[in-house]
Amino acid sequence: MFLVVILAMVAGFMALQLYRVLGKRTGHEQPLPRPAEERAPLTVVQRPVEALPDTREPVGRAVEPKAETGVRAIIAADPSFDVARFLEGSQAAYRMILEAFWKGDEEQLAWLAEDEVRDAFTQAILARTEAGHVLDNRLVAIERAVISDASLEGKLARITVRFDAAIAAVTRDADNNVVAGSMTDAVETHDVWTFARTLKSKDPNWKLADTDEA
Repeated sequence: MFLVVILAMVAGFMALQLYRVLGKRTGHEQPLPRPAEERAPLTVVQRPVEALPDTREPVGRAVEPKAETGVRAIIAADPSFDVARFLEGSQAAYRMILEAFWKGDEEQLAWLAEDEVRDAFTQAILARTEAGHVLDNRLVAIERAVISDASLEGKLARITVRFDAAIAAVTRDADNNVVAGSMTDAVETHDVWTFARTLKSKDPNWKLADTDEA
C-alpha cells in the first residue's frame, strides 16, 4: 500500500512538472499507433526575426537547421518560449505517454494527447486487451532529443521532436507467459513526435498531435 502511495505521488509530481515545463513555459512488440492514416504506426519588440534566443549555444545543438525558422517564429509570437525547457518537458511527456500507453491508462492519455491521437491509442489498447496481451515495457534511456521541425500557422504552433531511445519490451499473455520480447535486451527506437499548442490560449499545455518513426 505504501508503494502504491509513493508511485501515485511520483506520477502527480511528473504531471505537475510537465504542466510547468512543457505547457507553461514553454516495442515495441505493439508499435505506437499512427493517427490520421495507416503508416508502417512567439511578439518581441525591436528584435529581428533572425536573432536566436539568448541561449544561443544550447539552441544550436538542440534545433536542426530545418526547424530554425519555425522556432524563431514561435519565439517571436511567444517570448516566454524556451527551447531548452521545452525539450526537457517533451522528454518528460515522452516517458509519461509511453508508460500510460503501455499500462492502458486512457485517462492519462486523454489530457496528454489530442483527440485523434488519443483515439488511435484507445483503439490499440482495445486490440491488445482483446488479444489478452499485456505490455511489460520499460524506457531504459532517452539517448537524444532534438527539435527536427517547427511551424507557426496563425496562432497554432507545432514542434516536432525526434527521440532516440532504448526500450526493453516484453509482451505477456493472460497467464503471464512471455509472448515476445526481452527485458534484458533493450531495443533502439527512433520516434518522431509532434506537439501542438494554440499560442496565447487559455490552455497552456502542449499536446501530442502526431506520432511517427524516424
